[in-house]
Amino acid sequence: MITGKFAITTHILTLLAKFPDEYMASDYIAGSLNIHPVLVRKEIANLKKHHLVESKEGKNGGTKLIKPAATISMEEVFNMTFEKMSFGFSKNDPNPECPVGKQINSNLTALYDDINIAIVNKLKSISLEEFSERF
Repeated sequence: MITGKFAITTHILTLLAKFPDEYMASDYIAGSLNIHPVLVRKEIANLKKHHLVESKEGKNGGTKLIKPAATISMEEVFNMTFEKMSFGFSKNDPNPECPVGKQINSNLTALYDDINIAIVNKLKSISLEEFSERF
């Protein structure tokens, strides 16, 4: 299902892209997001796993991008946070005797697949740098 993870990860990366030479403290990032620093650290761990950021401990520590923002596509961010968008299905199984009910889920699956292809194609065309220039 759609969650806020993409928004949180994008917010973090956008902040880092705006200040590429600085190590940003998770408390500062959390303040920008208005969420608990533990949630920020969890997302930073995921970004480290995907080799987008590095962290440094200590007084002047924090996190910064290790990859240029121009080389990070929003598709890459999407793929780190979702396998694909899922809009879901009805909680009840449709009536298999109904002409609509017997085909609704397969047709919804095809529609969702098309939507995901469109989302990925759009995100592929936007770099983190382009996105961060909006701010």
